[in-house]
Parts: sequence; structure tokens; C-alpha cells
Amino acid sequence: MRRACVFFHRGGRRLRCLPLFAALFLAFFVSACTSTSVKRVDSGTVTDLSGDWNDTDVRIVCDSLIKACLDSPRVAGEASRLGRNPVFLVGPFRNESDEHIDTSIIADIMELTIFNSGKADFVAGGSIREALRAERQDQQVNASEASASRLVNETGADFLLTGSVKTIMDQRGNTRTRTYYVTAELTNIETNVRLWMDQNSEIKKQIKSSGARF
Repeated sequence: MRRACVFFHRGGRRLRCLPLFAALFLAFFVSACTSTSVKRVDSGTVTDLSGDWNDTDVRIVCDSLIKACLDSPRVAGEASRLGRNPVFLVGPFRNESDEHIDTSIIADIMELTIFNSGKADFVAGGSIREALRAERQDQQVNASEASASRLVNETGADFLLTGSVKTIMDQRGNTRTRTYYVTAELTNIETNVRLWMDQNSEIKKQIKSSGARF
């Protein structure tokens, strides 16, 4: 019976025959020697490896939209009219672009920064609000009357903060250009009237691909 073997070639010449188990061991050894290099960089470092949406883009967009919101005369005027900070509720930031973007990061950064500015207050929404309501209901049965949180005592939000991310693509040959349009708006919950809205379209990328893909 012939021995199972694998021939190795170099420069077009067949060199030698190795037993099959030896060839498998050699392949495993080579793959085991593959290493991964990790380099820590400053969080403010501009990186753009793939041409897709990244942390630098988030920082640029959020800085612009947050400043526009906090500097808005209409937002300041609403605070004067109410005699207190307006109360915001964060709604959905929709991804209507041609790529996967976690828009919740934009919403979270805007909420955190606007709240820390002291110019607006926020109420919980979504799953957090439902968890709080469930806890209050539970306290009605299991907590003492003196310590139980009261029902129907929530602070209602004045405005809903929402937004979206859209892209425009232009391509010719191996070169494509992608422009991002990120919009944010504040809408009066009672009247549906927009208090503020702005758009950032600073992020524009030209990506060139070279060589054939296999």
C-alpha cells in the first residue's frame, strides 16, 4: 500500500514527499506561529482604517450638534418661559444610511453632554422607564406604606430629542465618495411643534480601492 504523502514545491520544482501527518503538523505549526499585535492609542487620535463610520466621525458630529442645541436662542427662550430647565426625552436616532451604524451612541453622547451642561433635564424612556414603572408597582405590594414610591407621579417630558443618519454615495471605478448627513431635532410633545433642529454634513470621505479582489 502506498504511503499517503504531500509534495512541496519551490520555484516550479517538486522537492520532496512528506507523510500526510507530517504535512498536517507543519500546517498547524505555521498557523500557531501567527501573532497578533495590539497598540494602544490616545482616544483623541484620528483613525480611519476602512472608510466607514467611526469614533472620530461620532465625535465631530456630536460636538457640532450639541453646541448648536445649547447655543440655540429658542431653547434658551423656552427655559425662560417655563421658569425652569426644559425636560427632554430621548427618542430614536434612525440609521437610514447605506452601512451599519450604532446610532444609540450618538443619542447617548448628546444626552450625557446636554445633561451635564445644566441647561436641560432628562427623563428616562424605553426599557429603563418600563423597569422603573414595574418597580413602583412592586413597591405597592411589598414595600412599607411610608417608603413606597407613589404612582402617577412621574415628571412629564416637554420635548422629544430624535435624529437620523443618512448618506449619499457617488462612485466611479475604484473610487467612491460617501457624505454623511446627521440630523437632530427637538419636538414639543404636546403640540408637535419643532423647537430646534440642525444638521451636520461635515463628514465626507473619498475611498480608493486598488488591486483585484478574490
